[in-house]
Amino acid sequence: MVRDIVSGPDPTAFRELAERWEIAFAGLRPDLVPAGSPERTIFRVVIAGDGDRLFVLERIPPQTRRVKLRILQSLEWLARKGMHGIVPYVSGRDGRYIQEFGGGLWQLMPFVCGVALDRERYLHEKWRAEVLARFLIELHVQSRELPFFSGEAPFSIKAYIATLVRRIDRHRAGIIPRVRRVAGFLERGFMDLHDSLSVGFCHGDYHPLNIIWGRKNLKAIIDWEFCGMKPEIYDVANMVGCLGMEHPSSLAGELTVSFVRAMRDEGGFAETSWTCLPEFVVALRFAWLSEWLRKDDVEMIGLELDYMDLLIEHRDRLRRAWL
Repeated sequence: MVRDIVSGPDPTAFRELAERWEIAFAGLRPDLVPAGSPERTIFRVVIAGDGDRLFVLERIPPQTRRVKLRILQSLEWLARKGMHGIVPYVSGRDGRYIQEFGGGLWQLMPFVCGVALDRERYLHEKWRAEVLARFLIELHVQSRELPFFSGEAPFSIKAYIATLVRRIDRHRAGIIPRVRRVAGFLERGFMDLHDSLSVGFCHGDYHPLNIIWGRKNLKAIIDWEFCGMKPEIYDVANMVGCLGMEHPSSLAGELTVSFVRAMRDEGGFAETSWTCLPEFVVALRFAWLSEWLRKDDVEMIGLELDYMDLLIEHRDRLRRAWL
């Protein structure tokens, strides 16, 4: 039955599966594409329910069940706090978020219709800075008592970089000199400071393409697979790095500068977190370099290394612009 759903529409199978969430299946909507990366699911599709309701139905890999469940519980908890931009998944009639059906694991969330991000223009739209900052500020405050990650060691980009450099040394020796230069830059101060940074709950992949946008607002934040306890500046640094990757001039542009200053003016983060922002932006680019290596995208590997060099070269100018 799972094969029938994945390989071709089987109305009976979809109807039976939708009933797990007490939804009257009214058909598939192949004309609608769910936002976010499809790579973290085996299969996903938009389905129509009763009353013109739309949902995203996803089959997830079995090995991700524990992690997925914690994400779903966290989103529900934050939504109950009244957080804007949080779209919780739907629990089934048995109270469970993840349903077993036909040998597979399935989850369901409301489909949120948004406005496509104009990649040519959005970097020049200052209003987005306040929207981006407001969400992170609220997340920082509302997640302080989030119970699902208590007692867990925070993610360490320092340890992540060390592991990645060793892997590159074994399998990509051609780029290791450039990689070691960047890692060496971070060793000169940032790595020692890293372990003392204040920690908080973070989205973990906060960038413009993981947002469902409205015309002048944010409708939903998606792709929470990397959420967890991290240095509190993590999401700010990732957003800044992604804005700059779109076009380096935007690093000191109005959107980026306004976003960082709106975050800092709120006063919710420790001063040491802000002090190391330029270095943290560089450090997080190793996660993106890992992604390009995984995909064997030679062009993006080169561009990422060039971008790291640019961030290091202009770090003092960027520090003045942001802080």
